[in-house]
Amino acid sequence: MVEGTPSGRGTHARGPGSLRLVWVYPDLLSTYGDRGNLLVLERRARLRGLPVESVIVNADQPVPRQGDIYLMGGGEDLPQILAARRLRADGGLRAAAGHGAVVFAVCAGYQLLGVEFGGEEGQPLPGLEILNIRSGRGERRGVGEILADVDRSLGVPRLTGFENHQGVTRLGRGVAPLARVVAGVGNGDGTEGAYAGRVLGTYLHGPALVRNPALADLLLSWAAGPLPPLNARDEEWTLRLREQRLAAVPAGSS
Repeated sequence: MVEGTPSGRGTHARGPGSLRLVWVYPDLLSTYGDRGNLLVLERRARLRGLPVESVIVNADQPVPRQGDIYLMGGGEDLPQILAARRLRADGGLRAAAGHGAVVFAVCAGYQLLGVEFGGEEGQPLPGLEILNIRSGRGERRGVGEILADVDRSLGVPRLTGFENHQGVTRLGRGVAPLARVVAGVGNGDGTEGAYAGRVLGTYLHGPALVRNPALADLLLSWAAGPLPPLNARDEEWTLRLREQRLAAVPAGSS
């Protein structure tokens, strides 16, 4: 199980030569447009001159163990359960995380990273045991815009996103909250998401990395090392979208 905070570059970091992005099970876990996270990472890497190889892995295919950044999206209960079974049997994602690869998972994918998650009837089911978290079904469903202030050590500004889940996630030893909720539900205890080492999960859709380019750059830097800033012209529309979504939610609303 991954613990601690990231430092330096991961063992999968390929430097300026190439960057391998692995999108895991989009046939099961891509309910809310989370493909946008892959597209944003591709674009922001290429704008910096980093060649990118994107690998799409469906549920009937083995997960490669030599990727740099692995992505998982959201999904409904039954696809989430099927994904958990196949990923546990495959072992590729857990092996890659254990060797220092970056993992970014959203909603159902976030819950799958943990020790257990809630099944179709709310019963606990085994997760991938990559993060020391436990998720279940809460009484309150989180639907709508969410704002959250990121752990200062990550150097990422306030998060904006959209949540649609009834999950409650508890963080165990060695795992830190990604952010503190300003508006919305998140993990259900005032925090949102979690991270340890180079593994990071969140309930945020939107997609998350489209709305939060600094978070995308954080993931890229974990895999490829320090990044140069982008040209202001390349950031114009990204920042306009971000500012619009931040302004749409009054801080303190819930």
